[in-house]
Amino acid sequence: MTDTFFAHRLIGSLLLAAALCAPALAQQAAQPEDPSTLILSDSLHYDDIKRQSVFTGNVALTRGLMTLNSDKLEVHEDAQGNQYGTATANKGKLVRIRQERPENFEVIEGEGLRAEYDGTKSQFDLIGQAVVTRFICGKPFDTIRGDRVRYNEKTGTYQAEGGPNSSAPGGRVRSFSPPRAKADAAIAECRASKKAPAPAKK
Repeated sequence: MTDTFFAHRLIGSLLLAAALCAPALAQQAAQPEDPSTLILSDSLHYDDIKRQSVFTGNVALTRGLMTLNSDKLEVHEDAQGNQYGTATANKGKLVRIRQERPENFEVIEGEGLRAEYDGTKSQFDLIGQAVVTRFICGKPFDTIRGDRVRYNEKTGTYQAEGGPNSSAPGGRVRSFSPPRAKADAAIAECRASKKAPAPAKK
């Protein structure tokens, strides 16, 4: 491959980084906690006119405490700087998303044949064989299965739809959730176990 090819790839990467970081910088005063986005992949094609980036091969996205793994990720940006993405997996594999919520000792893990991201709502849709599980202190609690499961990373809310490609039997939605009191007790127990021991008296 020529030096010109690598130069174009480098320029494309720098332009992409600027595009991804611009919304966060523009809103820094109002939302200083807005995280940056890092995407690793085997290859990248960036189109400045279309404001579109296509990452392929072992794609690993990190945005704050959220990670996404897929085989292909297409990201585009509208005129207002809002970002939208579609992640897909090769045959026999799944797109995987992981979101940490340390304030409640929770981890949300989701998987599906495809994932769609709407940056205006901080919202993911897992589509096809979709499963979303909530872990508290490392133990699974809530599990939702369907053809499509929607998760909002800011509000921690879920929606699910059944369909022919549901991960639940009969194409339906299957939701399992223990009593709220049990989840609250697990959070309290985890919080107590994570507290640092009292300093030894001299």
